[in-house]
Amino acid sequence: MVRRSIIASVAALFCVAGGAFAQQAPTKIGIISIQGAIIGTKDGQKASQELDSKFVPKKKEFDTRQSEIAQLQDQYNKGGQLMSEDKRNQLARDIDEKKKRLERDMQDAQEELQSEQSKILQSLGQRMMAVIEKYAKDNGYTMILDVSNPNTPVLYASSGIDITQDIVSLYDKTTANGAPAKTPAPGTPKTGETGGTASTKPPVGAH
Repeated sequence: MVRRSIIASVAALFCVAGGAFAQQAPTKIGIISIQGAIIGTKDGQKASQELDSKFVPKKKEFDTRQSEIAQLQDQYNKGGQLMSEDKRNQLARDIDEKKKRLERDMQDAQEELQSEQSKILQSLGQRMMAVIEKYAKDNGYTMILDVSNPNTPVLYASSGIDITQDIVSLYDKTTANGAPAKTPAPGTPKTGETGGTASTKPPVGAH
């Protein structure tokens, strides 16, 4: 659940497509899924797990409360006519109050989640962009396109120019060493490189 939320928020923070690292006459173009890169890093996975541990229990609590409200509503619908007017009115008020409290609590939890996501994305995003820029410069790229951004009109791209995994590896090395990692030499084949394939977003696990 949280992981999807994180991924859905990334596109608003990154816009590598459409000219990042571009010059007037691009001669070497790469593609990346920023969404896949963020969630693929050790930091991204750790952040996702931490948010899960904090907010998944809240979702379970909300599900339980929704179930309780549904049971009360069913009780009112089926047995309301057998109750006294006072009891029926009290049950209706209880149901209404529980619904309002649940809605408020869910809204508060959603706002808290979004705030936590923004903090994480700001931190990871700055480091990720620094890694991408260094990689692009060191390897002679003149343009990097984010194929996970729906505003990037990439209809086809060879898998040979996908640098997502390279960026994930470089990010993890940079974070682990506390300094920029050495990037692969230009023209170095990528592991598992194959022929051209239609560009697709890498699958991302979800809770």
